[in-house]
Amino acid sequence: MNYRMPHSDGTHMKLNDALQACPLIAVLRWITPEEVEGVTGALVEAGFRLIEVPLNSPNPYVSIERIASRFGDTAVIGAGTVMSPESVARVGDAGGRLIVMPHADAAVIRATREHGFACFPGVATPTEGFSALAAGADGLKIFPAEAISPAVLKAWRAVFTKEVPLMPTGGITPETMASWVKVGASGFGIGGNLYRPGKSVGEIRSAAQSFINAWRDAVRASA
Repeated sequence: MNYRMPHSDGTHMKLNDALQACPLIAVLRWITPEEVEGVTGALVEAGFRLIEVPLNSPNPYVSIERIASRFGDTAVIGAGTVMSPESVARVGDAGGRLIVMPHADAAVIRATREHGFACFPGVATPTEGFSALAAGADGLKIFPAEAISPAVLKAWRAVFTKEVPLMPTGGITPETMASWVKVGASGFGIGGNLYRPGKSVGEIRSAAQSFINAWRDAVRASA
């Protein structure tokens, strides 16, 4: 699950390292370039190692470029809501190395693989999940998690090997993480309960620590 850079990229953190350190993807939807460095700094300080700027945010490629150049050696930086192969290339030009999608378009997954980036497509059924993996996905964004209960994920985990990262995304809170981890969640995508416009950096830092503490507690409880 190391993303496969076609050129020298020794300064960027690799996917395996990030997942082992903290398999929580921070989803910074609607963030602006003016605030992205301060917010990302707080998240990285708290322990987050996977950061996505959704492409429907204001000037997302500027935000990605700013945080990739500043934090790319300690976190895997990239984009969410990636809808086309052309967008994958633009994310790469901005320094991003992580592609997260709301869907499982095989063309986008293949483009991500060709660029050597990490890819987490959104899937809602095992059929979509296996097709995404066959196209080259590194892991699966289980989306929307609100529509897929822990009981459903338990059934998924019976057919997806433990080596396949399954990342529920949507409506995740520190209080709900344990029930997902118990049945095989590998990590989470975390959006509005972590960051939303108007939150102070201090509030974001506090929320980030709550999520990381809940993740660690859940892992210990399920061991």
